[in-house]
Order: sequence, then structure tokens, then C-alpha cells
Amino acid sequence: MPRISVVVPAYQVQAYLGECLESVLGQSFRDIEVIAVDDCSPDGSGAIMDGFAQADARVRVLHLPENVGLGRARNAGMEQATGDYLFFLDSDDTLTPGALQAIADRLDATADPDVLIFDYARTYWDGREVRSRDAGLFAPQEGRPEVFAVAEREEVLGLLMVVWNKVYRRDFVQKHAFEFPPGYYEDTPWTYPVMLAARTVAMLDLVAVHYRQRRQGGNILATVSRKHFDIFGQYDRVFAFVDAHPELDHWRPLLHRRMAEHLRTIGNHPDRVPAAARKEFFERAVEAEQRHRPAGGAAVELRGSWKASALGQAARKAKNVARAAQPELRRAVAGPLLGGYQRIQRRLPIDDDLAVFASYWARTPACNPAAIHAKLRELAPELRTVWVVEAKRRAEAPKGIDIVSPGSRSYREAISRAKFFVNNVNFPDGAPKRPGTVQLQTHHGTPVKKMGLDLRDYPAAGQSIDFAKLLGRVDRWDYSLSSNRFSTLIWERVYPSSFRSLEYGYPRNDVYYAADGEQVRAARRELGVPEGAKVLLYAPTLRDYRASYRPQLDLHRFAASLGEEYVVLNRAHYLYDTAARPAGPGGAQVIDVSRHPSLERLALAADALVTDYSSVMFDYANLDRPIVVFADDWEVYRQTRGVYLDLLSGRPGETPGPVATTEVELVDVFRSGAWRGEESATLRAAFRERFCEFDDGRAAERVVRTVFLGETEPLPVLPPAARTPAPTPEQAESGASAGRLPGQQSGQEPEQLLSNS
Repeated sequence: MPRISVVVPAYQVQAYLGECLESVLGQSFRDIEVIAVDDCSPDGSGAIMDGFAQADARVRVLHLPENVGLGRARNAGMEQATGDYLFFLDSDDTLTPGALQAIADRLDATADPDVLIFDYARTYWDGREVRSRDAGLFAPQEGRPEVFAVAEREEVLGLLMVVWNKVYRRDFVQKHAFEFPPGYYEDTPWTYPVMLAARTVAMLDLVAVHYRQRRQGGNILATVSRKHFDIFGQYDRVFAFVDAHPELDHWRPLLHRRMAEHLRTIGNHPDRVPAAARKEFFERAVEAEQRHRPAGGAAVELRGSWKASALGQAARKAKNVARAAQPELRRAVAGPLLGGYQRIQRRLPIDDDLAVFASYWARTPACNPAAIHAKLRELAPELRTVWVVEAKRRAEAPKGIDIVSPGSRSYREAISRAKFFVNNVNFPDGAPKRPGTVQLQTHHGTPVKKMGLDLRDYPAAGQSIDFAKLLGRVDRWDYSLSSNRFSTLIWERVYPSSFRSLEYGYPRNDVYYAADGEQVRAARRELGVPEGAKVLLYAPTLRDYRASYRPQLDLHRFAASLGEEYVVLNRAHYLYDTAARPAGPGGAQVIDVSRHPSLERLALAADALVTDYSSVMFDYANLDRPIVVFADDWEVYRQTRGVYLDLLSGRPGETPGPVATTEVELVDVFRSGAWRGEESATLRAAFRERFCEFDDGRAAERVVRTVFLGETEPLPVLPPAARTPAPTPEQAESGASAGRLPGQQSGQEPEQLLSNS
């Protein structure tokens, strides 16, 4: 029998669940069991729980067959508990180091009370930690009993009425048959009866829980819904408990007052009861106040609160409108005519048939947006699309698409009227989101390096970022695209908002399963690659710690060292696409392809990829061709930018292939044949399994059907065994034509290639 049973219910918390469970299992006090309850969560929460259970025998997982809500999920976990004490921990919160040991010690010191209460601190996205306002109640004071009944310290009923700031002796809970009800505010009819029934209560002066304050979408109680009417039934349960225990009748005045205060708070909150239902809510509140008022008790006026709330809400709206108008006024001063035109356009109806696309800060169409655009034209040709492209790059854009340049009149009209917005970065602040529009953030890679809020700890990369403004842009996202669960968990944590994650794969990678041998041969011919040559695509990433571009590798010397049978394609990071290229003779051919419109087409042409910390490795892994990591500045990069993976570890699922840290080692990788040896294949297979999870060649179609066509059931993801990537160059030159999607005819040109995505 463990000392403490920690019950952790989870529903759509995959971004935080791992941190929660790690905070429990990493405690120095180990005499625990963890009962993780998967409340039929549609995300990866259940799989995360299973992973922890496989790694630690103290974890048991319950997978509920249907979603039952937080209260009933806690009940399910409680039924399985065997510990002396019950600890109900919310799955997005964490324990502080040493918390369980301190709790266990305090239980021993106070002779196992019915309830032990401890303190918490709210933690915010910007790193702030704020201890509860009631911290003073926990400090030991002369004359205060260490163990008491609530009647001796009535002030403890003023603590936050939640379940997770306490542990409960399990036999005490069983004796009184306490359980959680369904619905919102389920803590209320648990906490009041438990505290009033407890004969022995103790306190611990310690912040044991970090109570995460999620920016958006985390707290269901901050959701506008009629579900807030559940509070009336929850207080009915509290008073029913008192009715069943006449010895508690003297608590009615306090409970009546607390109920009235609680109802007033809920009714006045702008993000809870719908405005149209607020009058009804306060009518119900008045009825509940009268029904539960103790004999001879004073009435609590509630109707006036609704009027105050309405006035307060109007004032808040006026303030928000004024604040929102300030940037528009500044723009109008800078460009009176265009600014005025944009404001007029924003007052016109949204054009449901217009979609705006952009990629890489208004560079030429590329990446996931280009692949989605191609599929959209195929599946919904009736929708009109425009691309945002810098004026200086218009000539480089593919023919046959409508283009608007940033700041132009046509641009302002498009961003003011369009229903749909697709980008692999954020749209500028001059394009505020209108209610009713839909914004898809496709991202442009799987993160090796730290991103979003994680950059606060890395000034070399994050010093120029205004994180508050960044999160304001994130709040526009309706959808966030992901090609693997690894990325999903990072995006949801470092960009905390209320978007929906689409684990559909990356559309830009569809071409790797659609292309046949002829497309591979054509890609090589366009580059002038001699037949039979071994083509290495060299694609390094950005260096935040440098002010300007500097090659990491002497490509001509490297190519000369390999011999004339090798051709090296030099693909600089897109932010360096106008930087000077190293020139000079080499023993083998070096082709600069930094301005080539399609990275995917370059990948099809290559026999192997040489990269450092670029996300291109995750995309290229779909082709099941060799990947070599050249990491000559790993320690500097890791310390200045921060990383999520240890690419040099050599661990399957983390390292994609052979690793070199010097040019000499890199040359040896190829001369020795290690680049395509058995160990390289083993590492690559594990890497593909982890990071190409949802890439099966149909990602663009899933996105279009969900985002633009409103379909609710996405196409199923093909299992890895059913996927056939494009043939290798060697196979293509021998006549192979593998790689077609099911139902695609031989020679059918993939849309992504036609559009130069």
C-alpha cells in the first residue's frame, strides 16, 4: 500500500501532461502510485500516459471509453487508488521539487489528519510566479493548533475552494462516500462537505503546486457557455449534505453568504455566462439565494450586480475599441488614403470565396502554403486565391497566380475581406484578424532549435522578439499544422493559445510519395547533373549568433576531396538567399541552388542530404535516403539557440544518420561508405518512424477538406508499411517508377512540382 495515490485525469492537455507527470515521478519521495486517467482525450494524452507507464511501474493508466468530464474521471481514478492518501492533481499543473516528501513528513508529524492543506503559486507564460494571497494563513503562529477542526479555524474556508491544494485520507473519504459530481464547478460540492466533515485538519506552509495560468483555452470555467448554470446544482448538493448532517446546520449562514458571493462573481464575469443568458442567470441566482437562505438570515441583493456588470462590460468594450483603434489611427496618419481605404474595406462583408496565401515573409510561393494552394485549386476551384509577394520578387513567382504586394491597395483589400488566411509564418500586425475569418498556421519545419516562448532564455536568438506581440499574433491562429506528435507538443506549449492542432502531415512532403522515376530524372536534368553522379544536397540552417552569412563548410574543397563522381548542391537558408556565395574552382562540381524555387525538387534530385540542425532533415527522411549531420559548432549553437534534440547522441529516433564535427570527418563518412551503411539505415529507420508520423502523401488534401471544405472526418493516415516514397536516383535511372500514391497513374505530374512549391 503506497503512502500517497496521485490521481491525474487528462483531457486535451498533451502539451503539459508530460511535464506534470515528470514533476510527480521525479520527486525524491517515491512511496507513491500514479493513476493516470485518460478521459477519452482526442489528442495524444493517452499515448503519453502509456509511455510513462511503460517506463515506471508506479504508473497505472485508465483509458475511459467515453469522455465523462473532470469530476467523474477523478472518481474513476479514486476507485483504483490503494494509497493511504489521495492527491488529485490537474494534468496541466506541476509539483514543486520536494513537495511530496514535505507532505509525507507533515502527515507523520500531525498523526495522519483527515485533510492536509498546502499552498500553491500561480505560474504565468512570462515566467512569473505569484504565491496565493492566503499565504499568511499557512505560517505557524503561537496559539494556533497544528491539528484542528474547521470550527476552530473558520478562516480556512476562505481558501481557494479547489481539490488540488489538499491531500485526503482515503479511509475518511470512503467512510463518507465522497465523490465528484458531473458538470462545471465540481470542486464546490466536494470541498465544502469534505472540510466540514473533517475532524482533523492540518496545514503545510509550502508551495507544493504550481498552478498554471494558461493564456487561452486552458480553463473551461473561462469559457462563455450555459454550462455555468451548473453552479446552481452544485450548491444544491452542498446544502443537501448539510441537510443530511444536522450537526452541521450552524454552517448555513456562512455557506449561504459564500454561495451568493460565488454566484455574483460568475454572473459578473465577462467570459462565463453568455450575455443573452445573464438576466436568466441572475433570476436563478435570486431564487437560489432565497431557497437556501437560513431562517432569520439577511437577504443578499443580486439583481443590482447584473446592472453593474452590464455597465462594466460596456466600459471594458469601449476601452478595448479605443485601444484597438490606436494602431489603425497611426497607420492612417502614415498613409491617409490607403489607411482610409483599408478601414472602409474592413467594414464590408467578408468574402467567403477569397483566400490569402503567403510564405516566408512574402517571398515567392513555397513550402506548405504552396502545396495547400495547389490542392485547393484542384478540390475547390471556385475559391479565389491571392498570394502576398514582395514587389521585388514578383518576377520570380510562378505564372498563373494572382499576386498582391505588401502595403498596396489590392493587398489591403485582400487582407480586409478574405475569409481564409494561410501562412508558414505570421501575417504582419497591419492585418488584424476579423471575427469570422479562418487562419491556418502551417509552420515551416519540425523544431530542432528552441522556438516561441522558449527563446526567452536564449538572448542571442530572442533578444529582438516582443513576446507579448508574438502571442497576439498567435491568438489569430485557428489551426496549427503538424507532421508529428513531437512538433504538436512543442507548438502547443511554446505558442499557448486556443488554436486547434491538425496532425495531418506537412503538405510540402506529399511530393515525396507522389513523384515517380521520371520526376526524379527530370529534377536532375534541370540542374545539369551528369548521369550516374552522386548528388549531395547541402542545406545548413541559420546561425543566430552571427551578424552575417558565413559558410560552415568549404564546399569546393569538400567536393574535390570526394572526387569527380560527386556533385554538391549548395542550398543556403532562405534568410541568406541574397548573400554572396563562395566561388572558386573545385575538383567536383558545386552548384548554388539557394534561389531555386523548390527545395522539394532539389531533395528528389539528391542521393543524400548533408545538413546541420535544419528541419530539412525531417522532410528528407520521408524519402528514406541517407542523411549526414555536419555539426562543427554544436556546443555554440546549443548554448546560444537551445535545442530540443541531441543530434550528436547517436540514439535511434534522435540522430538521423552518421555525424561529423570536422570537414575531415565529413569526407571520411563518404569515402568509407558509412553514409549509406547498415548503421546509417538503422538510425534513419527509427528517425523516420518518429518524425514522419503523419506524412503519407495526402496531407494537403486533409488540410483542404478540413479548413476550406468544412469536413469533420479527416482522411485516415496511411500506415508506414503502406507508404512508398519516390525512387532513389539510382532506381530512377534504372527505370523504376515507385512512389505513386494509390490511384495515381504513371507519369501523372504531382501538383506540388507543377507549382514549384
